[in-house]
Amino acid sequence: MTIIQAIIIAIVEGITEFLPISSTGHMIMASTWMGIEENAFVKTFEISIQLGAILAIVMIYYKRFFEGLDIYFKLSVAFLPTAIIGFLAYDYIKAYLFNPTVVAFSLILGGIILILIDKKITSTESKTLNLSQVSYKNAFFIGVIQCVSMIPGVSRAAATIIGGVFNGFDKKQATEFSFLLAVPTMFAATSYDLLKTNISFSSNEIFLLCIGLVIAFLTAWLAVKMFLKYLEHYGFTHFGYYRILIGLIFLLFIKF
Repeated sequence: MTIIQAIIIAIVEGITEFLPISSTGHMIMASTWMGIEENAFVKTFEISIQLGAILAIVMIYYKRFFEGLDIYFKLSVAFLPTAIIGFLAYDYIKAYLFNPTVVAFSLILGGIILILIDKKITSTESKTLNLSQVSYKNAFFIGVIQCVSMIPGVSRAAATIIGGVFNGFDKKQATEFSFLLAVPTMFAATSYDLLKTNISFSSNEIFLLCIGLVIAFLTAWLAVKMFLKYLEHYGFTHFGYYRILIGLIFLLFIKF
């Protein structure tokens, strides 16, 4: 992996991580298009730079994390299903599902689902005044839905936003809960991957990781700000059409 390739992958991660279009899927696609060999370092790089995106969320929503312990308890409950399933299925997912074909089909199917339920997502009125009122039951259910996003191409953001809407959130609350839930989920996934990956990094690889973290942080910050403004006026249909288009293009690319 060259410096330019690392920067491109990090930009892709930062832009797509919190949008309902699958950051993992896009990084796998970008790596495939650039002819990057999917070795142990590249897979670890793609997961590790998520820490930069996590930091962007922490910085943007830092006040939320100082409002009290309640939000931590509910995020922990929401994270629990992912932690259990992820621990049990980690090796299988990384060995068999991190491939372009799975990504392409997941993008297409997820796009169709987003289009079909877009009206519900955009028109749902919140049953709670703020996120602090979400019940532990609803938080757990959102966490169960998030488990589906372990399949590359599904999108953790899409899964948790949909889960939030079906648990009484409006689109803004569902999106913000998705952002907050990303912090423990992505931090745990990155940390676990680093512990499981038995490789030693060269000085060049450490440099590439540092570059990736900084770029991912900056692009994620901008992407989140723009995404929230977009949601004020539009729904999720365009993301659905985009997913279908990019999935079909990628499927054609890998087949021909």
